Amino acid sequence: MRQQRRFPDSALGLVSTKSFPAIVGTADMMLKSAGVTMVGYEKIGGGYCTAIVRGKIADVRLAVEEGAKTAEQFGQLVSKLVLPRPMPNLEVIFPIGSHLVEIAQQQRGYSKLSNRSIGLLETRGFPAMVGAADAMLKAADVQLAAYETIGAGLCTAIIRGAVADVAIAIEAGMHEAERIGDLNAIMIIPRLLEDLEHTLPVASCWLEKPDPLPILLSTTVKQKQREPVRLPEFEKVPLTIEEVSYEEIKEKEE
Repeated sequence: MRQQRRFPDSALGLVSTKSFPAIVGTADMMLKSAGVTMVGYEKIGGGYCTAIVRGKIADVRLAVEEGAKTAEQFGQLVSKLVLPRPMPNLEVIFPIGSHLVEIAQQQRGYSKLSNRSIGLLETRGFPAMVGAADAMLKAADVQLAAYETIGAGLCTAIIRGAVADVAIAIEAGMHEAERIGDLNAIMIIPRLLEDLEHTLPVASCWLEKPDPLPILLSTTVKQKQREPVRLPEFEKVPLTIEEVSYEEIKEKEE
C-alpha cells in the first residue's frame, strides 16, 4: 500500500558545494530567486555542504537552477537535485522535513545582532580562522556571531555588521588568513533574508535567555516577645475602720 502524499504539489531542492560560505551564498540566491522556504543545511564531512529548500515544484526548480549557477561561479558546485512530491517516509528519515525548521526557530531571539549584513571567511586550518577573526574585529565595527566547521580542515568565521564595515573586516581577515595558513573562500551578503538568518549558526552568548525566576525562600516570622505593660500607680487612700458595738447594730435594726 502506497503512502499518501501530504503536499501533492510540493518539491524539495538540494544544492551541494564544498565550502560553507559558498553554500550560504547559494542558499541566499535560491531564496531571492523564487518563493521557496529554507529548510536547513546538511554537512556530511569532507567539506561537503548541502542547502535544502522546499516549495512548489516550479519555484523549487527555478531556485535550484539559480543556486547552482551561483555555486558554479564560486567554483564550488558538487551536485543538485529537484525532488517533486517526496514521500512522507523519505521526509521522516532524512533531514529534509519540517523538524529542521523547528530547530531553526529555536535559535531566534538574538537582538544584540541586529545588523542585516553578514560576512563569512573560510580557512583550511583552525589557527588561520582564529587569526582572521581577530583581525576582522580589530579592523572594523563588526561582531563575531559564530564559527562553523565542515570537515577536511575547513572552518568559517561569521561576522555581522553594516555592509561597509563587513567589507573592510573581510579584507583585513583575508590578508591575515593568507599570512597564517590557507584562505579557502569568502562571502559577503548585504541584505540577509530572515528565512536564511534563522538557519545560520549563532553562538550561545548572543542568544537571549529568559530571566530566571526569583527563588522563594521559606522565612519564619519571629514573634516579638510581649513586654508587660506597666499600670499607672493609683493614689493610696487611707482606710479608716469605725468600731461599732453589737448593741448599736441591734438598735439600728429595731
